[in-house]
Amino acid sequence: MAGFQNKEIRSVRPYVAIFLALAIALSLAFAPGALAQNNKKKKNQPPIVDNDNAHPVVPMTDEQQIDYLLSEYLGAWQIADTEKMHKDYSDDVTVVGGGWNAPIIGWNNYLAQYQQQRALMQRVRMDRMNTMIRVNGNTAWACYQWVFDGLVEGVPTLAHGQTTLILIKKDVRWLIVHDHTSVVDSKKQGQEAVPASSPLGAPPANTPPPTNKPQAK
Repeated sequence: MAGFQNKEIRSVRPYVAIFLALAIALSLAFAPGALAQNNKKKKNQPPIVDNDNAHPVVPMTDEQQIDYLLSEYLGAWQIADTEKMHKDYSDDVTVVGGGWNAPIIGWNNYLAQYQQQRALMQRVRMDRMNTMIRVNGNTAWACYQWVFDGLVEGVPTLAHGQTTLILIKKDVRWLIVHDHTSVVDSKKQGQEAVPASSPLGAPPANTPPPTNKPQAK
């Protein structure tokens, strides 16, 4: 009987040792010093947030956020994703083109004109280049050149232009509050390029509709 008990005790000992080792490890893990160290590590880690210009996965400077916004909204402009465009525009945005027209005031008014003009275009491509971005507190401006290539009323059309934007930071998001886009020149297939030199800044007859948006990097 004594021999049986000794065998039973010996068979239980490994499990007791494992249990004690786990208990010690857990007590060390939840000790005040360890908890404080873990909390310190968590505080030093940047938060993981949504990937957009306001909450990128990788923290970005204001200039980088604005550059991301430009790529985002110009890409949306090309594919007529007005919901995504609206994310980057203030509701009280003002929009000015190169023609002799009154400024467009408000997102809803701009949206109506954009949809009317965008309906005339197919196979749209906009490339942005020579971008400059300046930030001063919660205000910024950006300017860039662009090249438009697509079908306008079924005719292959190439155009060059420039855009200047004013942005403000609301909470943590940059928004476009003013957009000034001008066509420099344009040409349709089989025609020479037409410079935008009409009186009073009116667009030349062969320019694509002076919507406001170019690019997709």
